[in-house]
Amino acid sequence: MVTRLLATKLYREFIKIPVSRRRLVETTQAFEELTSLPNMCGAIDATPIKIRHVPAEANPSAYRCREGFPAVLLQVVADHKKIFWDVCVKAPGGFDDSTHLRESVLYNRLISEDIVWDKVFECEGTGTPAQDQFDEALMKGRKMVEEAIGLLKGRWKILQDMNVGLDHAPQTIVACCVLHNLCQIAREPEPELWKEPEESGPAPKGA
Repeated sequence: MVTRLLATKLYREFIKIPVSRRRLVETTQAFEELTSLPNMCGAIDATPIKIRHVPAEANPSAYRCREGFPAVLLQVVADHKKIFWDVCVKAPGGFDDSTHLRESVLYNRLISEDIVWDKVFECEGTGTPAQDQFDEALMKGRKMVEEAIGLLKGRWKILQDMNVGLDHAPQTIVACCVLHNLCQIAREPEPELWKEPEESGPAPKGA
């Protein structure tokens, strides 16, 4: 009941694209100070959320992520305050990040502002230039979303090893993202960042 409330009604209030001029200006200016790049309003990344059990009828092999464990894929966009303004949990852990992005609502809502993504997010008409200096600037922006994910998993231990049914996992994950934003907005003390395990599984699958 509580997770459903967080993942539906409170989601719309606390996880939303920064469309107001004040918030856009604040966010783009903060990223420009960090990276020296203009018009950057967020950084995107995806992370596997480990789940203990995948029913046989759900094709368990599709959920095995590149780190080697069963998971669902969480895609987030974070701002300079490590607050999420987009969250998507639609794909099994075995999917690659770029496929997950293309199937998300966010993909069709991208406008003039830029989102920093990893090279694994291969988007048509966009991409990271080859110049080393520009790449370094982009990675400074992307650090915000990496730290946001580390805080999310550090705060909510359930996301490190989920013992809920596969059908309930997305709702629980989104609820934790809402709570994360509430903590960041309230400037609660930040826990130690969760470190992602090394990759040991097969390469992720496309569509």
